[in-house]
Amino acid sequence: MEGAGDIVWTVDMAMNPTYVSSSIRHQLGYTPDEAMNTRMEDVFAPASYRQAMMVLAEEMAADRSPSRDANRTRTLELELVHKDGHLVPVEVCCSALRDTDGNPVEIMAVARNIDERRRFEEQDRAGTEKLVRALHQTVQSLATLLEMRDSYTAGHQRRVADLTCAIGRRMGLSEDTIRGLRLAGLIHDIGKVRVPAEILSSTRRLCAAEVEIIKMHPTVGYEVLCGIDFPWPVAEAVYQHHERLDGSGYPRGLAGEQIILEARILAVGDAVEAIASERPYRRALGMDAALDEVMRHRNTLYDSSVVDACVEVIRVDGYTLEEEALQAP
Repeated sequence: MEGAGDIVWTVDMAMNPTYVSSSIRHQLGYTPDEAMNTRMEDVFAPASYRQAMMVLAEEMAADRSPSRDANRTRTLELELVHKDGHLVPVEVCCSALRDTDGNPVEIMAVARNIDERRRFEEQDRAGTEKLVRALHQTVQSLATLLEMRDSYTAGHQRRVADLTCAIGRRMGLSEDTIRGLRLAGLIHDIGKVRVPAEILSSTRRLCAAEVEIIKMHPTVGYEVLCGIDFPWPVAEAVYQHHERLDGSGYPRGLAGEQIILEARILAVGDAVEAIASERPYRRALGMDAALDEVMRHRNTLYDSSVVDACVEVIRVDGYTLEEEALQAP
């Protein structure tokens, strides 16, 4: 233990030090004698000390269980206070030292400095955030491209993105999943770049051939996006957003669990926005009509849990389809 680079501590059950390895001089600036005469409460940062005491209480309670594991260990990430006052992040692995009857009499802890690891983790987080910003800028550029030829579609995509994120949060999805959901919503109709503008803006009833052209847009969107290395299934969500639970959707006729959750959420948000809002060929039908439609097809065309969350977002939370500023996830 004296030759170890990590700090090795033993303390009695009242948290009084009974042994400290000499490596504490290098790690925290104390001599072993100084450390032996310093209260553990003063060696830990306040929040870390409280955390350590909570874990000790849990362990003492667990020790009374007939099924206890006498050799168990706990690993915590805490902060210790250097002699000069600055905080040192450590990973502490601790276990009980027991008498011949198996009762805990001391606690042994091994504290490893993780400052360098924390720096690498922070660099990784910064790199990830930079990647996310770059991906969001890419998506914004694609959305802007579509807006240049069809301002209606661009506004629709923004509203769908905002609604689907609200639905996702109502369903308890993680913020990371919602980031991907927002990106998919912002460009779910990007494939319409290949649809002639006169079809998109037509105020007349489309013929069968024109409808088939429009139905190509999920496939085109997937082809545009599949080459981008998103950390979320953005391309697949765009590909599937017109699929329906009963297999009646397009372009692949997927059904049930074949459709990813992001696409099932996007399908409901897309349908509600499209029905509630004004279209080139008709006036807005309103939110009540939109919710009636998705509830009527709950569990046939649309995922019931998604429909329920959408209804709660609008009727309980008071969400409205207002034109929102485009925000980074």
